[in-house]
Amino acid sequence: MEVKSILFVCLGNICRSPLAQGIAEQYIKEKNIELVVQSAGTGSWHIGEAPCENSIKVASLNGVDISKQKAQQVKKSDFKNFDLIIGLDDSNISNLKNLGCKNPLKLGDFGFNGEDVPDPYFFDGFEGFDKVFEMIEHCVKNLIDEKFGN
Repeated sequence: MEVKSILFVCLGNICRSPLAQGIAEQYIKEKNIELVVQSAGTGSWHIGEAPCENSIKVASLNGVDISKQKAQQVKKSDFKNFDLIIGLDDSNISNLKNLGCKNPLKLGDFGFNGEDVPDPYFFDGFEGFDKVFEMIEHCVKNLIDEKFGN
């Protein structure tokens, strides 16, 4: 299957999936790959909000701008409109399956032996966001390299 679009999904679409979207957008631009990338959350709490301050900060410190993204909730139509649906943890995968997504993939399977990407929303302050960024960056690049070759 030719991959032309990826949707990254976390819980609220304000921490992890915006980072995955921003990292992927920058990486595909560097590699000159035609690919649509978006992110969404399984929950509705933050629809229309910008990513959390610490995600914007860690992205910026790594040369990625996610400040203009707005949170959205995953829709059943996304399962037809995106070639790959990527959950950031087991809970997201379970939620996606409950919504009717037949074959969500887990980001941690692309470089971290299937580990969950921890939700930094619950971290105390900024500490730990750098590790979450590094994990997401590593896995996103591996995913894109696997689907599009180096």
